[in-house]
Amino acid sequence: MEVRRHIGMVFQKPNPFPKSVFDNVAFGLRVQGIKDDLEGRVERALRRAALWDEVKDKLKESGLALSGGQQQRLCIARAIAVEPDTILMDEPCSALDPIATQKIEDLMVELKETYSIVIVTHNMQQAARVSDRTAFLTAEVDEAGNRFGVLVEYDETEKIFTNPSDPRTEAYVTGRFG
Repeated sequence: MEVRRHIGMVFQKPNPFPKSVFDNVAFGLRVQGIKDDLEGRVERALRRAALWDEVKDKLKESGLALSGGQQQRLCIARAIAVEPDTILMDEPCSALDPIATQKIEDLMVELKETYSIVIVTHNMQQAARVSDRTAFLTAEVDEAGNRFGVLVEYDETEKIFTNPSDPRTEAYVTGRFG
C-alpha cells in the first residue's frame, strides 16, 4: 500500500469514477486523509491538467459527462492531485482523437518537469515527441514455449531513434518489425 502513495496511474481508456468532477479529483486526497484546502488542491490539479477552464463551472457534474479527452485529463488531474513521485501511463492516448492526443502530449511534456513519467506506447512518433529516454522491450519464447519480456535497449530517445545499438530496435523504430 505504501508504494501506491508515491505512484499515480493513468490507463489506456479514460476511467473517471461515477462521481462529480470535483469528487473524482478529490478522491485520492480523501483516501490519504487530506482534508485541508481540498478545494484549492482540486483546482490546482485541474489547472495542471489543463482542464480547469473547461470544467470550472461543471465541478458538480459527473465526470462521465465529459468528452474522452477531458475524461483522460480528469484522470491525470486525479493522479497528480496527491503529488506522486511517479506517474505511470499505459497508452494514455490510444483511445483519443488527434486533437485530444495533442493536449495530452503537451501536458506530458509539461508534467515531466515535475514528475517522473513512465509511458507505455506503441506509437513511435509519440515516444519521440514526449520522452527523454526510451526503452525498447520485446517478447521472446523459451524452449518450453513460455513467453517472457526482454529489455532490448534503453538510452536517450534521440539515440534510440537515430542510431540504435541493437538491430531489433532499429527494425522496430523504422517500421520493419511490429
